[in-house]
Amino acid sequence: MRERFNETLKDAIRSKDSRRVSTLRLIQAAIKDRDIANRGAGKDPVSDEEILQILTKMIKQREESAAIYEENARLELAEQERDEIAIIRQFLPKQLPEEEVRELCAGVINETGAQGLRDMGKCMNVLKERYPGQMDFSKASGMVKGLLQ
Repeated sequence: MRERFNETLKDAIRSKDSRRVSTLRLIQAAIKDRDIANRGAGKDPVSDEEILQILTKMIKQREESAAIYEENARLELAEQERDEIAIIRQFLPKQLPEEEVRELCAGVINETGAQGLRDMGKCMNVLKERYPGQMDFSKASGMVKGLLQ
């Protein structure tokens, strides 16, 4: 994935797409920060799965920022955040439809033998491990909770 970011950044620089360049540099900086933190903890550099988690977190941060900007009538800043979200999403796998997410949640509950809400963490860990970047885990968490009640 790192090579893909580098190639995309080179293309954005050539085409003078400043929004794309700045967003790609933010992504690379976030990955480098995690690499440094891992090195300090004696771990390996971030894997592709961890990169997907970083990207998902970046999207969530931008969605929250865009909502705050809209509440405060700063529409140009909200639009800027949404542009960055679109750029980041290009590097994530295709999102699963809601119906399929519900089916996967039910399947994981059956597979793990989850009985109640105390087993929710176990189910969510399995989903996060198998489907990184492919679903909104906050929505999936609500579905799992609803199915376990």
